[in-house]
Amino acid sequence: MEELRRLLEGYLNEHLIRMVLSGSKGAADITKISIRPVLLKGKLLFQAELFRGTKVFHENLDKEEAVRRILEWMDGTFRQLQLTGQLGTASVLVSKKGRVTVREKKQEAGVKGPELTHNKKKRYLLEEGRPVDFLVDLGVMTAEGRVVRARYDKFRQINRFLEFIEDVLPALPRDREVSILDFGCGKSYLTFAMYYYLRVCRGLDIRITGLDLKEDVIRRCNELAQKYGYEKLEFLKGDIAEYEGREQVDMVVTLHACDTATDYALYKAIRWKAGVILSVPCCQHELNGQIRSELLAPVLKYGLLKERIAALMTDGLRAELLEQQGYDAQILEFIDMEHTPKNILIRAVRRPDGSGRGREAYAACTEGLQVEPTLERLLAAGHLPSEAYKNRRKQSKKGAAG
Repeated sequence: MEELRRLLEGYLNEHLIRMVLSGSKGAADITKISIRPVLLKGKLLFQAELFRGTKVFHENLDKEEAVRRILEWMDGTFRQLQLTGQLGTASVLVSKKGRVTVREKKQEAGVKGPELTHNKKKRYLLEEGRPVDFLVDLGVMTAEGRVVRARYDKFRQINRFLEFIEDVLPALPRDREVSILDFGCGKSYLTFAMYYYLRVCRGLDIRITGLDLKEDVIRRCNELAQKYGYEKLEFLKGDIAEYEGREQVDMVVTLHACDTATDYALYKAIRWKAGVILSVPCCQHELNGQIRSELLAPVLKYGLLKERIAALMTDGLRAELLEQQGYDAQILEFIDMEHTPKNILIRAVRRPDGSGRGREAYAACTEGLQVEPTLERLLAAGHLPSEAYKNRRKQSKKGAAG
């Protein structure tokens, strides 16, 4: 590994463009690592992007730590390394017996170096400069493809959402039409973006239905879908809790469904055994009126703090209930807090075996806070009962009888 160490010492600097570690050994959980230089607060660091299944994690390392970690990864996890820099290119191969082969090609002068600022101009899935019909009509882009300055946050939000979808594409079927349902679609910026990206850009066979209560919004969205020739995109007027228009749904999206409307959407998704759930909750008032805790009383007496804690607990318990029902759930930052406080996204991907987890911890948490979320009640009353809920109710009855 000494030859590899010397290579890394020479290339891990501001002239590095990109380094990729791949060819994972055996059953390694990390399938690929991409590394690039970034400048944070005037300090040169190396950002490692780690791919674990459908999930991506980031680590910022200084040079010494980056060299150490890369050597460890190449010794135990990966067989291949490719790097490109202003100084040249190189490839590294590790044989099954651990032999390291390094091939390096010095670069000619004049190669453009990387943009080091951490907040460099980002390459979006929907690129600026290429006009997209629905973004033009919705006032986000000009006819020439330039993003309207006042709508740039919306443009970033749309692309951020598409990145979340890009990550979960492996969980969606490829041998048939993919059914997607968007509850509470509103003006449907993101619904149109989903359809355009998945159907037009990626060429996937999808059908999307947007559902909302506002008749004028639904009418306008259907007019736009027809105008663009989006024949597998439709919008219907309806309520989340009462919708029964599909027998099978592969992905459920619910963005800013108010208060317990999110719970009904999640419950529908669970009943359908949807492969993917993307939910951005809004206005979580329910637990604010329920939460009681002697331990947290000194904090909960402040109304603002109680409201925020209750909202966070609501989303955390929703994620735990999804874990119980056979999903791997994440809570992610949707967009920066500076743009909106409603910035949490729950992303859940159904496990292949549908096995449930986390019941005991969930029961202890809800009992300690004296809360009973709507999603829990829906699961207990339906055909997919929450075991934690049922067990807790049994214990309560025993305690009352004693």
